[in-house]
Amino acid sequence: MSYAVKEIFYTLQGEGAQTGRAAVFCRFAGCNLWSGREQDRASAVCKFCDTDFVGVNSSDGGAFNSAEELANRINATWKSTSSTAKKYVVCTGGEPLLQLDRALIDALHARDFEVAVESNGTIAAPSGIDWLCVSPKAGAKLIQTSGDELKLVFPQAEAMPESYTDLDFRNFFLQPMDGPEQQSNTAHALRYCMDHPIWRLSLQTHKIVGIR
Repeated sequence: MSYAVKEIFYTLQGEGAQTGRAAVFCRFAGCNLWSGREQDRASAVCKFCDTDFVGVNSSDGGAFNSAEELANRINATWKSTSSTAKKYVVCTGGEPLLQLDRALIDALHARDFEVAVESNGTIAAPSGIDWLCVSPKAGAKLIQTSGDELKLVFPQAEAMPESYTDLDFRNFFLQPMDGPEQQSNTAHALRYCMDHPIWRLSLQTHKIVGIR
């Protein structure tokens, strides 16, 4: 299988339960809820995406012809010199499960990576993933109803937190929606988490500190 990748880069995880952890991000091109083109945003299922996942022509992306080729590129991007640190890769998008398969997961495990995935939950995840984060979107049927972390962008009028608390996730996070209403969204999310302690607040710390 070939893989279309927007970008691969080394950074710190900025959101959710793994916030602050060193990671290689592998951002796959393409999504099933929005084309990524601004002219299509109004008609998209997910209208609030803040990520560029279109194309493979960035300096640190590309088209990869095999799982081995992509895994080698990810491995070469890992920057830590520590011999004891567990290598960690976050497969994201767009929607990574349009492309991520068991062959790539196995190739990454062979290079001693812990494999994390950030998905919108509309596609069933393959086996072998070490950390699965699902971020549901209003108007999209949730297929993947279990995992390590459910991270809900908040608020979404048709995706209220109480709709998800009975699902089989180890952690539940509310992440304030970015944009012109971010301040009020953050205040609303904070109050909701205090009133419903099963939920924890997730902030986009990579934006706060100014990293990718």
